[in-house]
Amino acid sequence: MKAGRGLPNMRPVLATDFDFELPEELIAQRPLAERAASRLLVLERRAGAPVDRQFVDLPSLLRPDDLLVFNDTRVIPARLQGRKPSGGAVEMLLERALEGRQALLHMRASKPLRPGQLVHTVGGDVTVLGRDEDLFRVQLPAEAIEFFTRYGSVPLPPYISRDADRQDAERYQSLLARVPGAVAAPTASLHFDAALLERLAVLGISRTTLTLHVGAGTFQPLRTLKIDEHVMHAERVELPEAACEAIARTRAAGGRVIAVGTTVVRALEAAAAENAATETGATTDTGATTDTGATTDSGALTASAATAVLRPWRGDTRIFIRPGHPWRVVDALITNFHLPRSTLLMLVSAFAGRERVLAAYQHAVRERYRFFSYGDAMFIERHSAGGEGA
Repeated sequence: MKAGRGLPNMRPVLATDFDFELPEELIAQRPLAERAASRLLVLERRAGAPVDRQFVDLPSLLRPDDLLVFNDTRVIPARLQGRKPSGGAVEMLLERALEGRQALLHMRASKPLRPGQLVHTVGGDVTVLGRDEDLFRVQLPAEAIEFFTRYGSVPLPPYISRDADRQDAERYQSLLARVPGAVAAPTASLHFDAALLERLAVLGISRTTLTLHVGAGTFQPLRTLKIDEHVMHAERVELPEAACEAIARTRAAGGRVIAVGTTVVRALEAAAAENAATETGATTDTGATTDTGATTDSGALTASAATAVLRPWRGDTRIFIRPGHPWRVVDALITNFHLPRSTLLMLVSAFAGRERVLAAYQHAVRERYRFFSYGDAMFIERHSAGGEGA
C-alpha cells in the first residue's frame, strides 16, 4: 500500500486496528537481575520474519558510523499520597513543575477537588489553585522537583500491579539519566548496562543525548475511536547543539541515526519538523510550542523536509506519529513492546508497517517475550523513507 493514513478501503484508521491479544502473565512485573539480560526481537528492513536475539547481541546489529541517541531525562519520585481535612484520601502524581512552587498534578479523590482545597501531606499542605484541562494547578510547600524528590515514591506504570520498592528506585532509571523531570522512564534505555555501553564505545559506535520529560499521558488510552481525532499530551523537549552536531557527523559519514526509545523518536521528529517549518514558512503536525511562544499544529510537511538541517530546539510538543508520518531523522529504533491500541504502538507501526509490527507482536506472544516497561526489547529498521500506511 502507498503511504497514507488510511486502510486499503480508505476508511478512517481506528484504534482497534492496533489491537492484539496479550496474556496477562507476559506483562513483566519486575526487572531481570541484570539490565542487559533481556531478549531482543529484531525486525530488519529486508528480512521477512522477525529474528530472536539477546540484547547483548546489539553490537552485532550496529556499524561503527552509527549513532545511538538516548533520552537523558531522570525519573523523579512523582507519586504522593495525601488527605483532605475531612480525611478523604487523595492520590497525586506530578505531571510538570512550574515556576516557583506551582505544579501541574494528576489528582484522584472520591469527590471533586475545588480551588482553595487543601490536601495534607507528610511534607506540608498542597493547595488546589484550579484546573488546566485534565490537570490540577497547585501550590506546593516547596519547589516541585525538590518536594517530590523528598517525599514522593517511584511512579510505576499502572500495569505493574505492586507498590514500588527499593529495587525500582535504581532499576526504573537509565544509567544515562541526568535531567530530573520525568514521571515515567524512557524504558528502552533500561537495557543498557555499563559493560554494554563500554563495548559499544570500543567498537566506535557513538552516542549522544537529548531530553524529553516523559509525562503520565504516555499511559493514557485513546479517548476516540478514530485516531486522527486524538489529541496528544504535551511533553517538554530540549534538543541540544551537541546532539545536532553528532547527527550531522553521522549523516556525513553515512551512518544511521538510531533512537533509543520512542521518546527520542518523538523529540527528533518534532524538532526536525519545527526546524523545517521555520525555514519554509510551512506548518507542522507536531502541536509544538517553542520558547518564543509560537505554535504549529496543523497540516503536515512532506517527506522532502527530511533534507532540512537539524538545529537545536527547546519547546513543548504534542506530535502524534502514526502511519503516513514523513520521516525526517530516525533510521532505526530500539524500543520495548507497547500497549494495545496505544499511540506508541501506532508510532512503531508508522516506522515499520502496521501488519509487520502486529505480526512481530504475535510472534513475541507465541515465544513468551516479556512485555512493557520491565520487559524485553525490539530492534527495528525503518521500513521506507516515507513511512508505510496502516
